[in-house]
Amino acid sequence: MLGGAIGRGELAMATPLPTLHPQPVIEPLDPGEIERLQREVRALARERDAVILAHNYQLPEVQDVADFVGDSLELARRAQSSQAAVIAFCGVHFMAETASILCPDRTVLLPDLAAGCSLADSITADQLRAWKREHPEAVVVMYVNTSAEVKAESDYCCTSSNAVQVVEHVRNTYGEDVEILFGPDMWLGAYVERVTGKRMHVWTGECHVHAGIRPGDIARVRAEHPGADFMIHPECGCSTQVMEYAACGDVDPERTYMLSTGQMLRHARASQAKDFVVATETGLLHRLALENPEKRFYAANPRAICPYMKIITLPKLRDALRDLRPEVRVPEEIAERARRPIERMVAIGR
Repeated sequence: MLGGAIGRGELAMATPLPTLHPQPVIEPLDPGEIERLQREVRALARERDAVILAHNYQLPEVQDVADFVGDSLELARRAQSSQAAVIAFCGVHFMAETASILCPDRTVLLPDLAAGCSLADSITADQLRAWKREHPEAVVVMYVNTSAEVKAESDYCCTSSNAVQVVEHVRNTYGEDVEILFGPDMWLGAYVERVTGKRMHVWTGECHVHAGIRPGDIARVRAEHPGADFMIHPECGCSTQVMEYAACGDVDPERTYMLSTGQMLRHARASQAKDFVVATETGLLHRLALENPEKRFYAANPRAICPYMKIITLPKLRDALRDLRPEVRVPEEIAERARRPIERMVAIGR
C-alpha cells in the first residue's frame, strides 16, 4: 500500500507506524454540568488573563467555551497575535509546543500532556537528521504535526491549508529543480505532488484516524446521500486513494472537494448544497452544524475519532486554568531553531 499509492516521489521508510491506543471512554456530562463547568472555565480565564484556543476536533463542549476554534495554522496565528498572559491550548502536544515557540514570554497550558499525535510520532529528529545526510542539498518541509525537535531540523513548516503554497514558495525561492524532503504525512505529500506536478522525497508517515477512512466508507455514505457535496481532507489516507479511484471511476468525482478543515467550513457556508459528506475527524461536524443550522453533515466514517483530541475535557481545562499546569515550554535552544520554519509557515498564505 505505501509504495503504490504515493506514485511520483521517492519514499523514505520510517520505523513501523505507531498504533493508536484504544478509543477513550468519554463519560458524557449532563447539560447542567456542562453549563456549570463552562461558567467556571470562563471565570478562571478572566482571572488568569487567559485565552482559550480549541482545535476543530475537540469535544463540542470544549469548542463552545473557547475564545477561538480553528485548525492548527489558525490557532498558531491566534496564539501569536493574542496579548493574553496565558494560552490554554485545547489540542494536542505539538500544537501547544508551537504556541510556546511563537510566544516564549507566555504560559502555555495543555490540559492533558497525554494528548499526543500518531502522525507526529512517525518521525524523530534523529531520523530526520539521517535523511538530511542522504540529501545534503535538499530543503526540508515538515508538516506542522511534528515535534519541536523535528521542526528545529526543518527549513519550513506547513499545514494542510498552505502545504501547496509553501512548496511553491520553496521552488520559487530555490529553483524548480530544488530537492525537497517532505514529511511526515505521505498522503499530504502525494496530494502536493499531484497538485504541483513535481516530485519530492516523501516520508511514509500517516495519521491512523484519517487513514481509517476508506473508499468503501465514502461510497456507502455518498450512496445514502446522492446529492451531497463530498469534502475530503488531504491529510486523509484515502485522499490520494480517492484521486486514484475517481480517475478509474470507482469513486464518483462529481461534487468532490479536497479541502483543509478551514476550507471545509468556508465551502459549507458558500455552497448551495444542503447535504455534505465529510471525510475528516468527526469533531469538525459540530462546528459545521453550528455555523450552518439549515444544512446537514454526515461523517464518511463515524468511527474517525482521534483519541488524543478527545482526552481534553472541561474538568481538565478548568483544573489547568486553576492550577496553571500542566505547562508546555520548549527549551530555548530548540525553540530558537524551530521558530524560523514556523514563522515561515504562518507568513505564507493559505
